[in-house]
Amino acid sequence: MTMEELIQQASTYLDAKDIETVKEAYRFADEAHKGQVRKSGEPYIIHPIEVAGILVQLNMDVTTIVSGFLHDVVEDTRVTLDDIRVKFGDNVAELVDGVTKLRNFEYTSKEDQQAENHRKMFVAMARDLRCVIVKLADRLHNMRTLKYMRHEKQIQKANETLEIYAPLANRLGISAIKWELEDISLRYLKPQQYYKIVNLMKQKREEREAYIAKVVEDLKAYVKSVHIPAEVSGRPKHIYSIYRKMVNQHKQFNEIYDLFAVRIIVKTIKDCYAILGIIHTHWKPMPGRFKDYIAMPKPNMYQSLHTTVIGPKGDPLEVQIRTEEMHDVAEYGIAAHWAYKEGKVKNINNKFEDRLTWFREILEYQNETDDAKEFMETLKMDLFSDTVFVFTPKGDVIELPVGSVPIDFAYRIHTEIGNKTVGARVNGKMVPLDYKLKTGDIVEVMTSNHSYGPSRDWLKIAKSSAVKNKIRQWFKRQQRQENVAHGRELLEKECRSQNLSIKENLTEEKIMEVAKKFNFSHENELFAAIGYNGITAKQVLTRLTEDTRKPTEAEDAEEKMKQLSEPKPNMQNRRKTSLGVRVKGVDNLLVRLARCCNPVPGDAIVGYITRGRGITVHRVDCPNISHEDDRLMDVEWENNESKAKEYNVDIEVTAYDRNGLLNEVLQCVSDSHTAINGISGRADKNKVATIHMTIAITNIDHLYRVVEKIKRIPDIYSVRRVMQ
Repeated sequence: MTMEELIQQASTYLDAKDIETVKEAYRFADEAHKGQVRKSGEPYIIHPIEVAGILVQLNMDVTTIVSGFLHDVVEDTRVTLDDIRVKFGDNVAELVDGVTKLRNFEYTSKEDQQAENHRKMFVAMARDLRCVIVKLADRLHNMRTLKYMRHEKQIQKANETLEIYAPLANRLGISAIKWELEDISLRYLKPQQYYKIVNLMKQKREEREAYIAKVVEDLKAYVKSVHIPAEVSGRPKHIYSIYRKMVNQHKQFNEIYDLFAVRIIVKTIKDCYAILGIIHTHWKPMPGRFKDYIAMPKPNMYQSLHTTVIGPKGDPLEVQIRTEEMHDVAEYGIAAHWAYKEGKVKNINNKFEDRLTWFREILEYQNETDDAKEFMETLKMDLFSDTVFVFTPKGDVIELPVGSVPIDFAYRIHTEIGNKTVGARVNGKMVPLDYKLKTGDIVEVMTSNHSYGPSRDWLKIAKSSAVKNKIRQWFKRQQRQENVAHGRELLEKECRSQNLSIKENLTEEKIMEVAKKFNFSHENELFAAIGYNGITAKQVLTRLTEDTRKPTEAEDAEEKMKQLSEPKPNMQNRRKTSLGVRVKGVDNLLVRLARCCNPVPGDAIVGYITRGRGITVHRVDCPNISHEDDRLMDVEWENNESKAKEYNVDIEVTAYDRNGLLNEVLQCVSDSHTAINGISGRADKNKVATIHMTIAITNIDHLYRVVEKIKRIPDIYSVRRVMQ
């Protein structure tokens, strides 16, 4: 495309002021690249003109076209981003920066550098989609001129294009670029197969074109008879799609009948379905080959009706029916939704924002890993893989990577739903959590507030890298919270053991001051370090009190004698019980554990004062005390590891009913050195078995270990703790 042709085409939708800005960008780029040539020997300015021309063909706004002219000036000339910002504004500067390769950094390999460049582009793309449209136009022209590169470079660029840029164009719905990128890549990666398909298509071209012309003529007559305005045309299959069909379906070229498809473009959605009825009236539809992408669009916003019928000669014929707007989206994808009005860019509306939620995940991936290669592998797996579409019970469509399981579905709905998942139903039937979801499945996730959270085994069966990251974050956060709480408790205990005031010594200001002395940026980091024995509570307390408590040797000796002659502080107001529970501030009370919730060491507990029966200890989440406030009191577990007591806990195991299931569950519990004090079970007509067990455990960690072992048994759906 020449500069004159570019200006002529841009003038069809840009005003005079914007055309002048485009010309100014051309002059700026021409001056910056003066004296530079490409591998082909042509002046370098030819490349920016071609890139901007592709953007004009996509009807992009003036900011994007200007960025197309300037996309290489920062990387290849002395022009800086500040120069561009002063001359053309912040938006253009940000787009140019997004497609500029990283320089002035040392990398261990070319692969690391390229991965970091891709990472930069994707993060910029997540902020402004126009960045990647400029990059796709840049890559398309580079692929068109790939013949001037050496062979190794051709292979590298073609592979990179097939792995990243063609799938990205597909995700954005820009099929006009996607098909050309794929066909050119195939020409360099598989030249024999490419030219074989080209020659085979040439041999029977006249016969196929005559057949399609007859089909188009018949269709025009059918449509005209019902007075529906429509445009009917034939559409050749692209070479890469034929190659993929031959490879994936193990077919020879002469076994592929749908080398051509017929496309019908109408005015309204109602006309689409009317035309579909006419076609099925005249030609018999093939079972299972109808797809309604209007009612359920593809994730890249593609909409159309697809049907395959037995054509006039008895061969399969593919027909696509869509509106004019759908056709624009099918060809230009996300680029079709930059409507240019009154000198302003109108961004994508909410409907299309919702369909591109995967872009927002890019920034999440960026924040979760410092490894550029890992970042790109995540993108390839999650963003460019094939997808399945499943439904929520309310009928909402959820898009997931092929191979996803109910765990992926649960976390896609909400992170907390995933964390509390205990089982799943698909199409009304219980399924294991490693069940592979299929398009059209209706998925219902079962959750429980008493769930122990995700299992580490979920990392092996979840498909999405984003879901795996969320599961890992849960474990990190859970362990951190436990360490913080434990560390705070140890510090308070140390404070009491030295008969010091918690209120006076453990103030926020003092703790932050000591945290900095230990090189921690936050008080919770200090508590976590105490919790996992990185430092001792005594060390921290010594630092906390060093300015206010500097006793002399005599005072120190006197204090020690006093401690020896007096009972342990605060122990006299705690009631030790054979149940391993301490009641704060009250002595000589009868204490018993509630049978409704069966608390065990490690559970958060509270005491409930009963009439004439002392104190009953419940779990804090027990529904039987949820409305009681006046009769509750503080209790805590004794920390006595030497005399481990056993506590009854009720658990419920749900699984697929098969021979030997109960034996495996019993053997699993027995192998964990856990006594079973009660068991019952049943199975329903859907082959779902429910086993209730009462087991004797020593603390909450013991219970977790037993539950995790049971979950590893094949065909187990869920294991949860229950209340009576």
